[in-house]
Amino acid sequence: MRFYPMIINGQPVTADARFGVINPASGEVFAEVAQGSAAHVDQAVAAAQAAFPAWSAMPDGERQRLLHELGNALEAHMPELMELVTRESGKPLNGLNGVGAGMEVGGAIAWTHVTADLDLPVEVIQDNDEARVEVHRKPLGVVGSITPWNWPLLIAVWHVIPALRAGNTVLIKPSEYTPLATLRFVELANGLLPPGVLNVVTGGAEVGAAMATHPGIAKIVFTGSTETGRRIMQSAAGNLKRLTLELGGNDAGIVLPDVDVKAVAPQLLAATLHNNGQTCACLKRLYVHDSIYEPLCAELARLAEAAVVGDGLQPETQLGPLQNREQLAVVEALADDARNRGARVLCGGRRLPGGGYFYAPTVIADAEDGMRVVDEEQFGPLVPVIRYGDVDDAIARANASDNGLGGSLWSADPVRAGELARRLECGTVWVNEHGAVQPDAPFGGVKQSGIGVEFGRHGLAEYTSLQTVKVMKRR
Repeated sequence: MRFYPMIINGQPVTADARFGVINPASGEVFAEVAQGSAAHVDQAVAAAQAAFPAWSAMPDGERQRLLHELGNALEAHMPELMELVTRESGKPLNGLNGVGAGMEVGGAIAWTHVTADLDLPVEVIQDNDEARVEVHRKPLGVVGSITPWNWPLLIAVWHVIPALRAGNTVLIKPSEYTPLATLRFVELANGLLPPGVLNVVTGGAEVGAAMATHPGIAKIVFTGSTETGRRIMQSAAGNLKRLTLELGGNDAGIVLPDVDVKAVAPQLLAATLHNNGQTCACLKRLYVHDSIYEPLCAELARLAEAAVVGDGLQPETQLGPLQNREQLAVVEALADDARNRGARVLCGGRRLPGGGYFYAPTVIADAEDGMRVVDEEQFGPLVPVIRYGDVDDAIARANASDNGLGGSLWSADPVRAGELARRLECGTVWVNEHGAVQPDAPFGGVKQSGIGVEFGRHGLAEYTSLQTVKVMKRR
């Protein structure tokens, strides 16, 4: 069984203890990783602090060149990284609608190159005979990244590459469920970057807590649950850390009565079962007009029943297992609660046999606001379909949530849908698609779905501080 060490200051670092990484398709441990501690966080922060002056002072074009080289290295190792992602997360190599490990690694490559080409030019506020006033963007120092298990490599890249591009150094802690692709990414990066620029400490809550309170970390970027985000905010108050938090989502989609049911159903199912439902910004509440409710429910169920569920290493697999046993139990409880409260389970609604964490894709008709499966983020292959008669009412119900990550409108009239979409209270809204993000467009949540944005120039700016420079020309 292979052992994976941490990487601090460009060197492999072991620990007294180890923990196992489970393949969710089998429920069995297939790798071991060093169990980091608060002392390792101290060591990694010291290495990042020592590397910061030279890295931040490096010519901008040289940092760009190194990040492009890192993108090329990811591409050269794409098959290896895809297999690691599949084995630790359960995500199929290919996946339903192309959402699989190939998409994750390909996205990581694309995000690296696009972000490497972003810049934040000096802004000139005033330039006259009296004075010149400029606004500069400066790196913060050491950035701490804490990533989740659902998109382990892609979200690591989302955190790390803009931090490095802006001139910061980084300590990353991947989820203890899925550390392997991130460890390999950091190893590849350390073959190109100066020692200490990118460090990784593996472990559980102790490591994350040590990072959130560490006085040497200037910013935390975190993707995960709202509950954990609140704890990080509280812990970060000691030295007023900057924060970017992408937290839970319970995205609503509203289907207008003018759609072609047969044409829209595959798109809706792909949006709801994106990564087996284990994506913050996948469609989790589907509001469908009375006039097309029953035929659309029936078509969704037919398509869901036909989806191929299995080990992600098999090329024909479309949906893999849930990533961990705890999440499987959550999904099962939500489906059982809906059934017990009168909802119709049109397909699925059960665990699948075998040693892995498999749950059948499930379409739930007659779901209602107030049911757990509607009010809570499922993070699994559950599709609650809620009936509505008036679009104003549907928008009000969609907005009646503490979350505000994404939302969508589906219609044959994209102009009208676009007008309605802007009434949704969420950070990103889509028309006739859901969950598609891109490296040049900002993405983030409102309400309790987060603070700050990622991607593009707006996301890059979050890894910097402003400095205004005023030079008087007259005395």
